[in-house]
Amino acid sequence: MTDITAPSVTFADPDRMAALRRRRYAADLRLRFYGIAAICTAIGLLGILVTTLVIGGYSAFTQTHIRVAFDISEDLVDRGDPAQGRWRTVVSDAIEEMFTGVEGADMRAAGQILTNNTQFIVRDAVLRNPGVIGSTLVLEIPAADPYDQLNKGVINRDLPESRRRLNDGQIALWDVLVEQGRVSRPFNWALFFNADSRFPELAGLAGAITGSFYALLVCFVISFPVGIAAAVYLEEFAPRNRLTDIVEVNINNLAAVPSIVFGLLGLAVFLQTFGLPRSAPLVGGLVLALMTLPTIIIVTRASLKAVPPSIREAALGMGASRHQVIMHHVLPLALPGILTGTIIGLAQALGETAPLLLIGMNAFITSPPGGVMEASTALPTQIFIWADSPERGFVARTSAGILVLLGFLITMNAVAIFLRQHLQRTW
Repeated sequence: MTDITAPSVTFADPDRMAALRRRRYAADLRLRFYGIAAICTAIGLLGILVTTLVIGGYSAFTQTHIRVAFDISEDLVDRGDPAQGRWRTVVSDAIEEMFTGVEGADMRAAGQILTNNTQFIVRDAVLRNPGVIGSTLVLEIPAADPYDQLNKGVINRDLPESRRRLNDGQIALWDVLVEQGRVSRPFNWALFFNADSRFPELAGLAGAITGSFYALLVCFVISFPVGIAAAVYLEEFAPRNRLTDIVEVNINNLAAVPSIVFGLLGLAVFLQTFGLPRSAPLVGGLVLALMTLPTIIIVTRASLKAVPPSIREAALGMGASRHQVIMHHVLPLALPGILTGTIIGLAQALGETAPLLLIGMNAFITSPPGGVMEASTALPTQIFIWADSPERGFVARTSAGILVLLGFLITMNAVAIFLRQHLQRTW
């Protein structure tokens, strides 16, 4: 009879096991700490960015106005042809009325308090309402940029005169208007409803917003159907061979190509070869569509892969054709992810500057475009133009423009999240 002895079991040292557990727990705590520290660092840097933009740009959301009474005399403005009125004289008479007793150089300085386009503002107001001819018209006129900066505290009146943009005499004239109660500082709606201008107090984002809208519209109309069709073919119909692999690799590579390369492509193909109009939102939209297409294709393919194979098998088992399986079952289930990726791709296109600069969408445009073929600018290029301007008022408007752009990006991402959640509940 063979004697079978049980194997000896050696238990590890309890102290050693406890030390190993403590090291594992310490490693877990360190990993959590690193993750929390990374999140806090990212939030802190984002907070610094937003705070800097708000501090630098909040003043652009208000604008200093001066209430001025203009005597629209029939001697100066003809009722039959008010557009040819002597508007400079109308403005000069109104300034003299505000500063009685001021003459010579001081009166010339007083004429510089109002924005340089005051005569056109008055003319347009009278053309909209010709009934005011022969009476007094009271308007809120934007103050010129130096006085706007003075009212906002950017110009420190306590500094020596040699270090200020305004001398003591000009500040004294301003104080007269303040004492008369003519100065106000309302919300600056002109920032959203005016186009670009050489004068900071009149410059706005209307042209840039309209140009960005048209460019994104063209981008969406081209990239969305083409991207989805290409992704469906590659994922559902294309044979698995070397040619398909090459196409997939190139699509992935195109998603990482710098945007300026697409700008050079648009310059060479759309402008120089096809002769499309320079600075047009149509060209900008085509360039952005080329840049967005790889992203939409990749996101759409990932969404199609995420659909469970059982959906396809069940539909085929019920007698549906392959086309019906994809159009009636697979695509609807993949639609939340497709729309999310598309909107995120469009949001990325909205913030692109380099390709738009190369096709000329940084021109000085003083009116919003009336269509995709008219010259225009875009939000990022408008910010670039303002950042390069020497006037102090454009510094605040640059930060304000960035805040507006961030607002649009946040809104687009919020819409993507809403659509994703809504469609997921629906399907």
